[in-house]
Amino acid sequence: MRIYFAGPLFTPYERSYIDQCASKLRAEGFEVFVPHEIELPNQVTAKFIFDVDSKEVMRANAVLALLDGPMVDDGTASEIGIFWAAMRSDSSKKGIIGLVTDTRVIRDRNMIDGKGINLFVRGCVEDVGEVVDNFEKALPILRKWRSELPASNT
Repeated sequence: MRIYFAGPLFTPYERSYIDQCASKLRAEGFEVFVPHEIELPNQVTAKFIFDVDSKEVMRANAVLALLDGPMVDDGTASEIGIFWAAMRSDSSKKGIIGLVTDTRVIRDRNMIDGKGINLFVRGCVEDVGEVVDNFEKALPILRKWRSELPASNT
């Protein structure tokens, strides 16, 4: 199963956490696309980033989206929306998991509006998946989705 790992990737800490999670997923046999792992050309353009990332979103069977921060990263929100729309017509797309580890958000277990997750983005995720507050809670969901795919997609 192919997972697109969306999330903010602008600090060493964000990239490191995503790398740790991706490593655990790969150890379980998942194919994981992590945007910051791609080799960038000398001149990075919006077209280049959009072309690569949107192609990989469309290839994925699931999205795992890190939603940490005072607001959901705008690129992450876009990737969630693209995948949600693709799910309308592609049964190989299993769902979206929103991963929230930010204590500013999880102090309130209901993760209500004003606590970092835009309600539209949250609604998009929860329409086809769920929001979890640690990586270990995402694993059984991803395993279940993988078991639902034909062998050619796992």
